[in-house]
Amino acid sequence: MYHLTVRDHFMIAHSFRGEIFGPAQGVHGATYVVDARFSRAALDGDNLVVDIGLAGDVLAGILAELNYRNLDDEERFAGQNTTTEFLAGHIHARLAEAARDGRLGPGGRDIERIAVTLSESHVARAGFEGPV
Repeated sequence: MYHLTVRDHFMIAHSFRGEIFGPAQGVHGATYVVDARFSRAALDGDNLVVDIGLAGDVLAGILAELNYRNLDDEERFAGQNTTTEFLAGHIHARLAEAARDGRLGPGGRDIERIAVTLSESHVARAGFEGPV
């Protein structure tokens, strides 16, 4: 399986519901480094997994919708704990949608899997990987 990874970052504020989250139940901020890995069994006619520029641009556009936002105020996340794991799944779904609808170029439609990893710090990260 061939793969290509692009990286970006975003900053948010949010809070969590539930005693398991301790002090994180209060509003706090997070800065995430995001790695998005695109995988496919065979390279395209140009020997690419996906165009690196398009992949970076699409990821940046998805993260721009989250950047500098208080996720507690986002209607689309109402009733959700916007954990690192949850956000990785959300970003994966948006990237998979972009692959299916051609925003990653013609070769993007042949991407088989996408893995998204969000790093909160040098010691903690979470992610989601699944088919397109």
